[in-house]
Amino acid sequence: MKKTTLILGCGDIGTQLGQQLLDAGHRVIGARRSASALEGTGIEPVSLDVADAAAVATLPDADIVVYAVTADRFEESAYEAAYPQGLKTVISEFAQREAAPKRIFFVSSTSVYAQQGGEEVDETSPTEPNGFSGTLMREAEQALLDATLSGTVVRLSGIYGPGRDRLIRQVKEGRIAAANPPMYSNRIHRDDCAGVLGHLIGLALDDKPLEPIYLASDGDAAPLHEVMAWIAQRLKVETPEVIQSPLRRRSSKRCNNARLIESGYRFHYPSFREGYEDVLKQGGFLDTPAKAKPKPKAKA
Repeated sequence: MKKTTLILGCGDIGTQLGQQLLDAGHRVIGARRSASALEGTGIEPVSLDVADAAAVATLPDADIVVYAVTADRFEESAYEAAYPQGLKTVISEFAQREAAPKRIFFVSSTSVYAQQGGEEVDETSPTEPNGFSGTLMREAEQALLDATLSGTVVRLSGIYGPGRDRLIRQVKEGRIAAANPPMYSNRIHRDDCAGVLGHLIGLALDDKPLEPIYLASDGDAAPLHEVMAWIAQRLKVETPEVIQSPLRRRSSKRCNNARLIESGYRFHYPSFREGYEDVLKQGGFLDTPAKAKPKPKAKA
């Protein structure tokens, strides 16, 4: 009998995960505010607002529930609705069902950490976020960890990949982060986000032991200047303008992914070099010299 995975907030990462699970023989249901984007993916689409308890009650039973909802705007009320309120509604609904899910996964963020001095952090490090986003994310995490249902929190670091190329465009414009003091950044390619979740779901369905929290970040917590300098070298551009790093307003830390590696996961993109190399190629940044007429793309 097919295992059923329900992905709440089935956006870019959720769709990638869903495709991976479909290939593995799962039934996949994807819920999002507007489910039309899932047409043609093989994922069963459901239009849903997780803040609507009556709508959540209509969701089918599932072996695995993945809560990957994102706030629709950067405001405290939006974060409150998307994370603690929405997740608590889902937990309350599925906890009372006779056929409870085997495990709920909450896709969280490394914004729950407030470390600013380049410290190494892992799943046991203090989480004392300063801003509302990290605070509300941490509240949602605790709601799942305190629930009677089996749950696992997956803290993703900075996501990049196809269509997430803001850093590349900044470098292309000649901008770069300051070298000193070093501002450590952490990242994970979109495909590894889906890969990590698929890996942990597989362990859960095989009744393998799972930790309550996993930190999902690649193995190279490099200074942002180093990342941008590498991109500049690949693009063959000069970067005369030093920009104020957005990390200065948030944090500088180095994420340790040892727990995830020990679980058996192997990264498709173990560092920014492999990941950004693919993004540069797929995005057409390396296809032709700047003054050359671009070649028409072949049809798939």
